[in-house]
Amino acid sequence: MFLACAVFAAEVVVVEQIVAKVNGDIITTTDLARARRQMIEEMKARKASQAEIDATLATTEKNILRDKIDSLLLASKGKEMSISVDGEISKYVADLMVKTKMANQEDLAKMITEQTGQTFEDWKNEMRTNMITQRVVRQEVGGKINIKKEEVAKYYNEHKAEFVRDEEIYLREILFSSEGKSPAEAAGLEKKAKDVVARLRKNEKFNVLVREFSDSQTRNEDGDIGWMKKGMLNKQIEDLVFKSQKNFVTDPIKLPNGWLILRVEDFHAAGQAEMEQVENEIMEKLYMPRFQPQMREYLTKLRMDAFLEIKEGFLDSGAAPGKNTAWTDPAQLKPETVSKEEVASRRRMKRALWVVPIPGTKTSATSKSKTVN
Repeated sequence: MFLACAVFAAEVVVVEQIVAKVNGDIITTTDLARARRQMIEEMKARKASQAEIDATLATTEKNILRDKIDSLLLASKGKEMSISVDGEISKYVADLMVKTKMANQEDLAKMITEQTGQTFEDWKNEMRTNMITQRVVRQEVGGKINIKKEEVAKYYNEHKAEFVRDEEIYLREILFSSEGKSPAEAAGLEKKAKDVVARLRKNEKFNVLVREFSDSQTRNEDGDIGWMKKGMLNKQIEDLVFKSQKNFVTDPIKLPNGWLILRVEDFHAAGQAEMEQVENEIMEKLYMPRFQPQMREYLTKLRMDAFLEIKEGFLDSGAAPGKNTAWTDPAQLKPETVSKEEVASRRRMKRALWVVPIPGTKTSATSKSKTVN
């Protein structure tokens, strides 16, 4: 008997383990591994070196469980607040189908599973959680941080040297690549690019057309190239965009590998920037030092009010002081054997309790009358 149990136990392989219970949700080892893998993949996409990846993991890996708990707590709060993002998810999926040129959701689901290892429903649920948490954060924390105009002016006057600018320009792009295309397909790219320029100049949204048409890696960032100083661009392009105004859209620019459209998002002249030009930048500088502690304070409150249990050996680096999160397994039910005599005895004991005299009274088992001494 014991040998059989031992053999059976030896064959058991744990493929999944619950590490935390958060209200009605759970976090598993697979969830933690996926979050770690996504962090690495995002850094690789930014061309980070292995040394940079290792250094980042050394400082952030300890917070993976904390971040997953944060997310579930915020999602739970979102449900409590009746926040719905179903319309946003449907729109995102529709946009993604256009961008990836998928004919139906089945093909999109297959691609997502291949790229993420998640089912389509799990992927959508994760996106739903992210959207809800962002909404909760905006409403419950971000929206309550107020930065006054006087604070912005004070920061500007005390840090003017930070706002001395080189001449630079902020650009977004749409690229029509000819790489891997047939001569006939490549020949049609110029017309397609001109059609998109016409649509942009009629105020169609740049980010929508980027997702639909761009072959550049920046299409996932809405075509964002970022700030470019003079001397960083091809001379032909630099002469074109640096003399233009904000929101200017170029005609299609011929490149060796296709056609390029650029949009000027913003522009900095050389010299000292006026306060109005850097007001948003200053507000962001003032906002983040206030946001982070208030965010953690809010998450600590959510932890205090939540049902939260964490498996031994795993650490929540955002734990609420004094909150008991010890893991409790379901009660073990043990078989119990009793005799008929014991059962009968218990029944007699229960019946006997009804006839124990109450002080100051005389009670009969067969009568409800009561006589006071």
